[in-house]
Amino acid sequence: MANRSVNKVFLLGNLGRDAETKFTPSGIARTTFSIATTRRIKDNQTGEWKDETDWHNVVLWRSENIANYLTKGKQVHIEGRLQTRSYDDKDGNKKYVTEVVAEELMLLGGRGDSAGGEGGGVVSMPRSAGGPRPMAQGSAEPQFPDVAGDDDVPF
Repeated sequence: MANRSVNKVFLLGNLGRDAETKFTPSGIARTTFSIATTRRIKDNQTGEWKDETDWHNVVLWRSENIANYLTKGKQVHIEGRLQTRSYDDKDGNKKYVTEVVAEELMLLGGRGDSAGGEGGGVVSMPRSAGGPRPMAQGSAEPQFPDVAGDDDVPF
């Protein structure tokens, strides 16, 4: 059996805060925001339906102009991958952060749309370089892997 793995995330939810874009020292845009996803579950004790909300931190690389459109309440669809990184806090304790690195983002609308409704749009992240890799500890910008093109995929 071939040694293969998959790291793929699909999220459809609403932004919990306005997106924020910062730049690495070399000028690469890093946009961050949070998405809320909600599911309905039935309480076994009471039989009532309840909503449970999960929050997801999302990172979007090299899209410096998109933050103006990513405002609290807007509905978005994200395709990407999970990334876990670590850092040492000011007291020297190791902290871990898991976030979704977005490869594609589709603006779907949601709260805050104008009366006429805004059209959705797709922002695709560059796939030719495989997208940014997790930052090395202490590194200020992403590192890119040498990856095979789509033509090399056996299916």
